[in-house]
Amino acid sequence: MPTRWPAAALAFAAGLVVIAGAATGLLLTRHSTPAVRPPAPGVGALPAPTSPIVAVPQSAAPQPVAAPVSLTIPLIGVQTNLITLGLTSSGALQVPSTDKVAGWYTGSPRPGAIGSAIIVGHIDNVTNGDGVFYRLDTLARGDKIYVKRADGTLVEFSVTSVQEYLKDHFPTEDVYGPVPDAELRLITCGGAYDYTTHHYLSNIVVYAAEVS
Repeated sequence: MPTRWPAAALAFAAGLVVIAGAATGLLLTRHSTPAVRPPAPGVGALPAPTSPIVAVPQSAAPQPVAAPVSLTIPLIGVQTNLITLGLTSSGALQVPSTDKVAGWYTGSPRPGAIGSAIIVGHIDNVTNGDGVFYRLDTLARGDKIYVKRADGTLVEFSVTSVQEYLKDHFPTEDVYGPVPDAELRLITCGGAYDYTTHHYLSNIVVYAAEVS
């Protein structure tokens, strides 16, 4: 467990089906890094949504919130712009083309709106080292996450749990299913690393809820 950074007030994904990417794994528990990594990068794989991620019906339509533009997680040194992600032609959730930024899945609610907003990032890369979510698995209940939106507003989330799931047992309903409040899911790869296939065998999911 790395030394935590002091919390600071800072102004300051994937979907329900398989995430496929060309950079490396998206993570939770890291593998022991060999002196020399394999020549090919690990490929992130997450279930992508089988249907649109919808919010629980509300009695009155809430004011729409602006799109997210950046993500800050003070305790693990994350401060990144957010790109937008959709689905590939095969129906898989896109992943960021670089391991240095995270991406918001546009098929999910905007952070701060009712529902589960999905943000995805890589854990590492065989050529560039640590990815944006390299230390995601070290977060714990109560840690703070900040998302800045296009209108300059800042929404604060508090971690409720951090889970590791084998990729072939990914709980799509828990991760992407409707919820009655504004929540956030941060997703990356993790667990054991298969040096034959160059894939992580699990996914890390950080669950967080908006701080009122």
